Amino acid sequence: MTNKKEDVLEILGEEIGLGESKTIDFNIAKLFTNTKIEIPIIIERANESGPVILITAAIHGDEINGVEIVRQLISKKINRPKKGTIICIPILNVFGFLNTSRAFPDGRDLNRIFPGTKTGSLASRVAYYFSNRILPHADYCLDFHTGGASRFNAAQIRIKPGDDFLLNLAKVFNAPFIVYSNNIKKSYRSTCDKMGIPIILFEGGKSLDSNKEIIRYGVNGVTRFLDHLDMLNKNIKVKPINKNTVIIEKSRWIRAQRSGLLHAKIKCNKFVTKGDVLATITDPYGKMRFKVLAKNDGFIINVNQAPIVHQGDAIFHISTKNDFFINGEERENFDE
Repeated sequence: MTNKKEDVLEILGEEIGLGESKTIDFNIAKLFTNTKIEIPIIIERANESGPVILITAAIHGDEINGVEIVRQLISKKINRPKKGTIICIPILNVFGFLNTSRAFPDGRDLNRIFPGTKTGSLASRVAYYFSNRILPHADYCLDFHTGGASRFNAAQIRIKPGDDFLLNLAKVFNAPFIVYSNNIKKSYRSTCDKMGIPIILFEGGKSLDSNKEIIRYGVNGVTRFLDHLDMLNKNIKVKPINKNTVIIEKSRWIRAQRSGLLHAKIKCNKFVTKGDVLATITDPYGKMRFKVLAKNDGFIINVNQAPIVHQGDAIFHISTKNDFFINGEERENFDE
C-alpha cells in the first residue's frame, strides 16, 4: 500500500492519481446462485493532495437514510474535493441491503464483528478485508446510521467521552445533538479508535425509512465538515453553524411498564419537564390506560414508533445531563 498522502493512491489493486475519479468494486463473495456481489467504492481525488475522507453507510443493511445521504453527496458533487481525496461507500452491507435486513445472511451484525478475520464468517471476512485494505487509507471517517427497528433517533453525533478533538469535529458537523457514547467492543467505531483514525458517527431516523429532515442534517453536516478541512469544492454552498447543539453527557431509556398499544405524545428533539405525559399505553379492549411520564427534565432523542409494545420495551431515550454551546439558549425544536 502506498502512503495515502502520495500522488498515487493504491487501493484494492487499483491506482488512482491526483485529479482522477474511479469506481472500484469491492468483491468478497458470491450469492449461492453464483452471482457476484460487488460493493462499489466511489473515489474522487483533487489535483492537490490532502486528507483522505472515508464516508460509509448501510453497515446495517436496513438503514436507508445513510444510503440517501451518501447518494446525495455523490449526486450533488459534494464528494469532489478541492484538495485531498473522498472515498464514498453508500452500501457497505450489500447482502443485508438486498434482503432489507440489518444483519448478514449468516445472522451476524457487521458492526459487532470488526476488525474481522480472514477465515471467519461471511460478515467477519467483509470486516477483515475492509479493515485491512480500505480503512488504513483514511485520515477521517464519517459513518451514517439510523435507529433500529421502529426506534426513531433524533439527528445526533455520537462520540466517546473525553475526546476533545472529536468533540470539536462534532461541533463543526452541527447536528442538533452530540451524545457521549462509549465505543462498543468489535464495532467499526472502536476499530477506528484503535487505529488512531478520528470517526464521526451520525445517527438519525429509523430503519427501512427515508426521512428528508434527517437526510438534510446529514448532507449539510458533511459540507460543514469538508469546509472545516478546506476540502469543500468552491461551487458548493455550505450551511453556516448558526444553531445550538445540545451536548448530552448522560441519558437513560424509559421502558414500558405495561404491554399494549403505544400512543406517543412527544416527538424527537423536544425538551420535556419532569411529570410531562410522554405517551399512553392502552389495551385493545378499552379497559386499561397507562400514562408514561417523564421522570426528569431532558431532551427526547429517541422515540419508539411501534404501535404495539411489550412490558420492558425501550420507548423513549431521554437526556439526564446536557450542556449547550454557541449561544447557550435552550431550544425545543431544531430546524436548519
